[in-house]
Amino acid sequence: MDGILNINKPVGLTSHDVVARVRRLLQQKRVGHAGTLDPLASGVLPVCLGLATRVADYLSESGKAYQAEVMLGVETDTYDREGHIVSTQPVPDLSREQIESVLRSFIGPQLQVPPAYSAVKLQGEPAYRRARAGESLKLEARPVVIERLALLDWQKPRLRLEIECSKGTYIRSLAHDLGQRLGCGAHLSALLRTRSGPLKLQESVTLEELAEALARGDLERYLWPLDIALQHYPALVLDRQTLQRVLHGNSFRAPEPGPRSASPALASGAGEAGPQRGEREGAPLARVCDEQGRTWALAIWVPEKRLWQPTRVFRPEGSS
Repeated sequence: MDGILNINKPVGLTSHDVVARVRRLLQQKRVGHAGTLDPLASGVLPVCLGLATRVADYLSESGKAYQAEVMLGVETDTYDREGHIVSTQPVPDLSREQIESVLRSFIGPQLQVPPAYSAVKLQGEPAYRRARAGESLKLEARPVVIERLALLDWQKPRLRLEIECSKGTYIRSLAHDLGQRLGCGAHLSALLRTRSGPLKLQESVTLEELAEALARGDLERYLWPLDIALQHYPALVLDRQTLQRVLHGNSFRAPEPGPRSASPALASGAGEAGPQRGEREGAPLARVCDEQGRTWALAIWVPEKRLWQPTRVFRPEGSS
């Protein structure tokens, strides 16, 4: 089975837990998720099946959206409610106007330092493992973009925010940094992801609903095609003969890329994963489609040869 499930992850489960449950439910080995959600977070978790696991890192290139609750006056070592309290401070009587003024200062491209308790790799090891071992860590800031940061509610000491941001943005770090700028400290107390790339919360399915659909035999209604992860790339429509050559890894001629063909994540370096093998930072990418519009591969433009080179092929195993 190939495709993408838009799972509504409940609070309390890790992203790995959700993948394990889907794997057992569908009795399928090739299952993976795109964009980790912490256990305290809920909402949209894309789960990729079969060939769709090859597009997981492209799913959230068009960004993510959240609703977050931030508790002012208390800082924790993990920047969320699951951590140990490291400091407490009185919360001033802030007006909505004062808070919104500070929120506006976060809008736009910026450098953000990930939490020490995160999956960011240090010498090949997740930072959270070293932090749990008592090591004092200093993570490098990474470029992110916060496109929207709106105040939904302010009931001292709690803020409710609506956020739209690039992939790679840590909402825990945003909560921590917001507390610093407000002068009283803060941590993330609740998080709901409402969108990941093209997948939205209102179109998501719970694990219970997925199991019921499987029992009824209509699981397909919840399965998105892998193409949905690549719709922001231009399409190169090829004839059958050329397409067969592409599926065997051969380069090909097609219209040259336009000025907006480069991958935003690869160009900015803001993504959760860097360029894949065969992909250079900022290089234009395109979908390779048949005459019926189905996507069969992803190709990269090689300017020195003025050719397109397939970098990922979505051909079912065992096909010729």
